[in-house]
Amino acid sequence: MGDPRRARLRRVTVPIEDYALLSDSRTAALVSRDGSIDWLCAPRLDAPSFFGALLGDEEHGHWSLRPADPFATATRHYDDDTFGLCTRWETSEGIAEVWEWMPIGPDGATGAERTDVVRRITGVRGSVRFVQELRLRFDYARAVPWVRQTGTAAAPELTATAGPDAVVVRGAALHPHGRSHTGEVDVVEGESRELVLTWFPSYRPAPPALDADEADRAMKRWWHDWAAAIGHTGPFRAEVRRSLLILRALTNRETGGIAAAATTSLPEDFGGERNWDYRFVWLRDAALTLEALLAHGPGTEALAWRDWLLRAVAGDPADVQIMYGLAGERDLLERELWSLPGYAHSTPVRVGNGAAQQYQADVIGEVMVTLAAARRAGLGESPRSWSLQRMLLRHAEQELDRPDNGMWEIRADPHLFTHSRVMLWAAFDRGVRAVEEDRLDGPVEHWRGLRDRLKAEIDERGVRDGRFVQHEDTDETDAALLLIPRTGFCAPDDPRMLGAVAQIEKDLMRDGLLLRYRTTSGVDGLRGGEHPFLACSFWLVEQYAVTGRRKDAEALMTRLCSLANDVGMLSEEYDPIGRRQVGNTPQAFSHLSLVRAADALAAGRHRKR
Repeated sequence: MGDPRRARLRRVTVPIEDYALLSDSRTAALVSRDGSIDWLCAPRLDAPSFFGALLGDEEHGHWSLRPADPFATATRHYDDDTFGLCTRWETSEGIAEVWEWMPIGPDGATGAERTDVVRRITGVRGSVRFVQELRLRFDYARAVPWVRQTGTAAAPELTATAGPDAVVVRGAALHPHGRSHTGEVDVVEGESRELVLTWFPSYRPAPPALDADEADRAMKRWWHDWAAAIGHTGPFRAEVRRSLLILRALTNRETGGIAAAATTSLPEDFGGERNWDYRFVWLRDAALTLEALLAHGPGTEALAWRDWLLRAVAGDPADVQIMYGLAGERDLLERELWSLPGYAHSTPVRVGNGAAQQYQADVIGEVMVTLAAARRAGLGESPRSWSLQRMLLRHAEQELDRPDNGMWEIRADPHLFTHSRVMLWAAFDRGVRAVEEDRLDGPVEHWRGLRDRLKAEIDERGVRDGRFVQHEDTDETDAALLLIPRTGFCAPDDPRMLGAVAQIEKDLMRDGLLLRYRTTSGVDGLRGGEHPFLACSFWLVEQYAVTGRRKDAEALMTRLCSLANDVGMLSEEYDPIGRRQVGNTPQAFSHLSLVRAADALAAGRHRKR
């Protein structure tokens, strides 16, 4: 094969916004607008891929299904509040629909022993011939499988095996074609054909074939039952519902861990090195996601995540990490893969994340704020859960004066970031309030003293020229400052906040959208730049909404929602010049921030009435 680092893409790179998500709330597949599944890991999001074309080309694994007519056109949508995707193809000979989903339920992917993808082709008018191409590349395209025909002429079946992984594909005959397998499927009006791919451990026998009809019904029941509890009657209702569904899709239904995104190494800077693995549980991102879910639905995810948290951080408080694996794994060793050439030649491709070893002082504050919100929502404390919070506060006190890497995970010298100091203040504030308002036990006077000390320090060192600044050693601003009023540290219309907002608009606005910070300041220690970070612009919507700038808030919110793709997905960043999404997708931070911004607009509307 030669040196994979010199691999060349054989096709035009598919835009990030051209992908839709299929999910069984354990893992996810990304399907392009032209009918190719280009990313799938099993049985969890953070497992090695066996379809990896997203970070390379067809040679790195994909499963395409589209009409043979090269001039076919497609439109697509999700089936109501589910992740069942319908793509409607129109050709010169007829019209057909491809319905595809990942089963959840008693006749589908119920555990670690199988992961299924169903692709049902239904004829609508005339006749349509579909062509499929299957190319399996296990272990991030480092393993070419042994492939064999295991079915019969009446029930075609193809099985591929490499190391611990195996896949069986049923429903239509596939024949060798170079290093891939291809086949054709014809449908006429009123006819349906199902193609089903099943991943399973290679040391197990192949699972039985699915009952596709039952799998479809069970999948729809599962998503509809969850979505039925969503409560939001304000503006941008459709966007809020889809965002909450995406957040649920990123929440592992077995472990309770909430992933930051479904992908790794989609670049923040095309052709650059800012490529990170987001398929893990950041305590901060998970906490903020949980707040969004708590505000709009049942508390089942809150209980599951709290149990996850208790398991993940068990042990010495000094060993608390800012992120973990989906089941609470601690070893997230970051390494570079050269088997995948990278999205749009953006290298290196990384798996694991070295930020797990960073100190980010704000994280404990985010967790304490969220667990306090869970109490307000009716989730009672258990002896273990309150002990955990006391342990976290002890750890925060031990590291109180330690500079940190901040919420943006800078890889240069740490600082005393103002946002981090405010979140430490919030941590002790929630400890004090837990004793005073919820009658829990703890050294309330001691916590109050630490809280007051932090407030005095922030007032003195985190403010210059009457505005909050990024950290005490600079005049630079930072979009993270927009989060300060959420904690209760100050009012949104506090003069220091209004000054910070004005500076953020001046220094960080690019074509009406916000950067996180100025990368030219050298604070992050990385080469290259990045694009506006979508969550930051949603934070600005929230700030506008609560300070009387409603027209500005509505205009910015409308524009941000227009940046979602045709099925409502947002990635991490947006390139306003190239008019394309940037970074890992779908991004929990973007979607949870959309929900909060919509809530702020709804609250402002009620106040006005």
